[in-house]
Amino acid sequence: MKLLTVNFLTCAVRACKTSALSFPLHFQDAELEQREVEYNPTFLQNILPRLEWDAISTTAAELGFTNFPALKPHGIPEAEEEHRVMRDLHTLLLETEVTEGKLVCGNCGHEYKIKEGIANFLLPNHLGKSALTSVQTAGGGG
Repeated sequence: MKLLTVNFLTCAVRACKTSALSFPLHFQDAELEQREVEYNPTFLQNILPRLEWDAISTTAAELGFTNFPALKPHGIPEAEEEHRVMRDLHTLLLETEVTEGKLVCGNCGHEYKIKEGIANFLLPNHLGKSALTSVQTAGGGG
């Protein structure tokens, strides 16, 4: 699972849909792997506006990427420092993969296991049912 993906995921539990704590999901026991990917500055420039920078920063810090920039880069990099920031961003988002571990919701604590780089977002029945279905079942209505 590439770290870029986590920036677009939130907890699947219905009760968490309205909670700000359900995003970003937090890694636990994450096993990281680096896989070289061709550098594509155009892709990075196009994806930057879609990134939730605070969430990416939180994820980077939790995984030990201490040199992650505090401010989101803007526009086409011109200075050497801007190119370095874009390369670091490329490494974090596209070359870093979580192969094993868990994603955990900050609101409800639900854990989504990651095995062989794939997160399991299937919910157990008691978490996936709507409130209406639960009320109908408890009341015998249908």
